Amino acid sequence: MSSKRVYFSYCAFDLWENVYEPAEDSFILAENLTVQEGETVLDMGTGCGILGILAAKKANAVIAVDINPYAVRCAKRNAKLNNVQNKIHYVQGDMFTPLNENLKFDTVLFNAPYLPAEESEAISWIGRAWAGGATGRQVIDRFIVEVPKHLKHTGRVLLVQSTLADVNETLRRFADYVVNVRVVAEQTLPLFETIKLVEAKI
Repeated sequence: MSSKRVYFSYCAFDLWENVYEPAEDSFILAENLTVQEGETVLDMGTGCGILGILAAKKANAVIAVDINPYAVRCAKRNAKLNNVQNKIHYVQGDMFTPLNENLKFDTVLFNAPYLPAEESEAISWIGRAWAGGATGRQVIDRFIVEVPKHLKHTGRVLLVQSTLADVNETLRRFADYVVNVRVVAEQTLPLFETIKLVEAKI
């Protein structure tokens, strides 16, 4: 099932067909991810599991969600590969839908589908990993509305997106729900976009 293996921070990740391969957006979050001992973490859109697995090295518990059944199985295998399978619980479902509404987290991670795309591009499992609707904001806007309900009183969000999906709009929308929101890292890609990591704190 594995097509190739990649490495990050002493961890190995097998990549499967139909599962998003970590790229600049994954790595900017991974490089800026700090988790405290004992935290509970939500890894939304886990993909191959890279962020949840890195978080599990220190977190008390991680819940990893993905709508893609191939991603859930791939991430489970990678958790075992990195000896953190006992700290991560995997859930297949559409964003927050499968989670108990009372479940709250110290940190929520999301490398969101943010690229503007035709509806047809979100039909495939792999397409859903990056296709964000006509403006690139279809999933991001829904996430911003729902995530505050799942944050502890000192909780925070780390959200990755592209300038193609209007980062300023993300900052404006988050400001309605959180105390502090800012861009904490960015990387300009060749040709036409910049990847930005947004941090929002309750």
